[in-house]
Amino acid sequence: MAWQASEEFGRLRRALHRFILPTTIAFLSWYLLYVIMAAYARPFMDAQVFGTVNVGLIFGLLQFVSTFGIALAYSRYADRRLDPPATRMRHEIEGTTVGPAQGGRA
Repeated sequence: MAWQASEEFGRLRRALHRFILPTTIAFLSWYLLYVIMAAYARPFMDAQVFGTVNVGLIFGLLQFVSTFGIALAYSRYADRRLDPPATRMRHEIEGTTVGPAQGGRA
């Protein structure tokens, strides 16, 4: 419980929220745009881009692309900003040593 009240833990939580909050808002807005466009802008969504591929299909496929993009971005963000301090905190709590490869300072 004392670690949860520590300044280092608070910084770690803020770093997590700095990524999650804007990313969640952006993704939900993008998804809501897709749903609204599909419901109320049918002529636009039905517009043929090439062959039988229309704008609606491209929007739908871009939902998957954005999901994987967010997962990749989070993984990179966590590797740089979240994992090193979390690893240091875990080792301090467990009383073990931390080397540079495990997120410690060299």
